[in-house]
Amino acid sequence: MKFTAEQIAGILDGEVVGNPNAEVYKLSKIEEGSLGSLTFLSNPKYQNYIYSTQATITIVNKSFEPEQPILTTLIKVEDAYQSFSKLLEYYNQVKLMKSGIEQPSVLSENVTYGEDLYLGSFCYVGKNVTIGKNVKIYPNTFIGDNVIIGDNCVFFAGVRIYSETEIGNNCVIHSGVIVGSDGFGFAPLEDGSYSKIPQIGNVILEDDVEIGSCTTIDRATMGSTIIRKGVKLDNQIQIAHNVEIGENTVIAAQTGVAGSSKIGKNCMIGGQVGVAGHITIGDNVRIQAQSGIGKSLKDGEIVQGSPAFNYGDFSKSFVHFRNLPKIVNDLDALKKKLE
Repeated sequence: MKFTAEQIAGILDGEVVGNPNAEVYKLSKIEEGSLGSLTFLSNPKYQNYIYSTQATITIVNKSFEPEQPILTTLIKVEDAYQSFSKLLEYYNQVKLMKSGIEQPSVLSENVTYGEDLYLGSFCYVGKNVTIGKNVKIYPNTFIGDNVIIGDNCVFFAGVRIYSETEIGNNCVIHSGVIVGSDGFGFAPLEDGSYSKIPQIGNVILEDDVEIGSCTTIDRATMGSTIIRKGVKLDNQIQIAHNVEIGENTVIAAQTGVAGSSKIGKNCMIGGQVGVAGHITIGDNVRIQAQSGIGKSLKDGEIVQGSPAFNYGDFSKSFVHFRNLPKIVNDLDALKKKLE
């Protein structure tokens, strides 16, 4: 896709200084700008690059006045950084603006869908599925029976949504995600083998949830695994059966949450955290990366370590952890003197 300086200025409510018909079709850093690229300048530290950049168009603050000749066409805006971010968002929307049903694909019995559906090739949609307006389902995606999907959702290629799952509005689910697979439920038998416990619940994703690639969310044994409004999950996260995650909580990659644990709202959980089953984590909790959470946490706690404890105490203790060899040598020396 190509855009002219005049079109971009219209989107950003900016002023063109230079050639209004200058065209761009790609983005670049200002120091790596090349013909046909769009860049921006907001940090004064990079100002010297604007005089040498080969970028066709550069977004700058209104206050910027060049002190040397420049080749790039300028678009002057109130805030160059925010305007560039706005433009990225607009570009992404345009890029995802697909509609229609590609073939081969399968729509089973009693499927209903709203306007502007995009269903990529090799998709399968099961029986009695309800799909809202402006939903984009990319190729090789599986949607099981009785699934409900709200408006403005995006499912990237290779997503698997098992039966009975309920998904709200404005959700984004990235490639390789599996929602609604069986929870890990097995009963030990006398002979040492295991009997599988049927997992007959479902998964509910509320509005504005985003799930990163290759994350898995298990269906409940009974009832629902619930991901509340505004939750953001990174790549490669495991959410077990009957877990509930509160509004606007964010969780980084490679974290695992065991069954029936409840996580509050507005929490921030670092990467590679392990959360034990059947515990409760309060609201506004901060958990540092690689921590092991084996007991419930109250509202507002900040913890680190495995097993995790208060972050301030951990930081103080870490000073002693690093000095343990010296401390042991000092104790040995004192012991010899006393003897």
